[in-house]
Amino acid sequence: MPKCPRCQKEVYFAEKVTSLGKDWHRPCLRCEKCNKTLTSGGHAEHDGKPYCNHPCYSALFGPKGFGRGGAESHTFK
Repeated sequence: MPKCPRCQKEVYFAEKVTSLGKDWHRPCLRCEKCNKTLTSGGHAEHDGKPYCNHPCYSALFGPKGFGRGGAESHTFK
């Protein structure tokens, strides 16, 4: 019986959601940053962890320096 990557409990067939090559409980498949419940295939992955596509994944790992235009959209380090 597969174990859920988040809670480590067994995932039964009736309650499983498959994503990132693993079986999850529906409430356990959540964004690592904002905790929003995700749908299978409707999210992004980074280091094996799920993130919602927008805004979390794009804000954390997306390209920097692009936005609405103007000086406020650039990132200077």
